[in-house]
Amino acid sequence: MKTLTIEGTPKTPMVKFEAETGKIEIKGRSIPENSIEFYKPLVEWLEEYGAAPQKLTDVHVQLEYFNTSSSKCILDVFKKLETIVKAGHEVIINWYYEEDDEDMLEAGEDYQSIVKVPFKMIEVEE
Repeated sequence: MKTLTIEGTPKTPMVKFEAETGKIEIKGRSIPENSIEFYKPLVEWLEEYGAAPQKLTDVHVQLEYFNTSSSKCILDVFKKLETIVKAGHEVIINWYYEEDDEDMLEAGEDYQSIVKVPFKMIEVEE
């Protein structure tokens, strides 16, 4: 399975999904013109990866900001991860937020309450 790499832009996050290591990264800003179009390859990649995931899928999400349409798409990504957990595999989502960014912390907590995937809230200094 190929690694999925998408370079970050001012409107879209950097994405790196590595099947061999089980490491998944989403980092930056997520305000794409069309969120569904941007996130579709991520969800499709996870569908394929979910058929034969690594022992541990280590997810790192470090977003500075995301818009409402991105939040729904991010939830779709997390739901695919939840499917991997339900199949008996280990997944952990590391949710990074800046120390004074209450909104980003709350967003992570909201996702944590919706999907049954272990979350680790990680505070980063600016």
